[in-house]
Amino acid sequence: MPAAPRLLRSATNGRSFVIPASTCNVRRSAMSPFVNSRGFHASSSDQIVKTYFDIAYKPKNGGDVEKWGRVNFDVYDNVVPRTAENFRALCTHEKGFGYKGSKFHRIIADFMAQGGDFTHGNGTGGKSIYGPKFADENFKLKHNKPYLLSMANAGSNTNGSQFFITFVPTPWLDGKHVVFGEVADSQSKKVVEKIHDKCSRTRGDGQYEGSIYIEACGENKD
Repeated sequence: MPAAPRLLRSATNGRSFVIPASTCNVRRSAMSPFVNSRGFHASSSDQIVKTYFDIAYKPKNGGDVEKWGRVNFDVYDNVVPRTAENFRALCTHEKGFGYKGSKFHRIIADFMAQGGDFTHGNGTGGKSIYGPKFADENFKLKHNKPYLLSMANAGSNTNGSQFFITFVPTPWLDGKHVVFGEVADSQSKKVVEKIHDKCSRTRGDGQYEGSIYIEACGENKD
């Protein structure tokens, strides 16, 4: 019989994920037209917003910063337009704040990497372009594969700016976290694997050595 899920809760921020016990010990629906916040109707050519992070790593005890490369994302504004617009605008900094310079504060082996807290850097902060929090938009997209983008939260309807990238399918999060995009290409996935490789396999709180951060970010319009 599969191991029962257990709740993993950060001691610093109260944010929680349900994780199968076995994971802790080891390494679309129909889409209808809408008018989104930028004022156009979704079609086959504009269903996806393309954004990116340029990822760098700073060792704990000094040393040269390692530039790991770019992670491209496909963000599905035809399914979750409000959530997608929040992420896009935080990538471009067009509201005067966003992800540039922020770090991944939690990386859990064979699960996910969490980031997006650009105010406190430890999982207790961040904010959306709509205000401190906004509601869960829908749960149409499922956590059914690795390399997905999903919103981190502190419970229902508490989305801000924090997000996570999955390393494996995480179906136990369906109905609890809003999936809104995915890593777009094989080269980007290699950078995500480098993030995964920095996780600690001996501690369960997601802390790791050094700092992985978003050196630059934006929207790809090509």
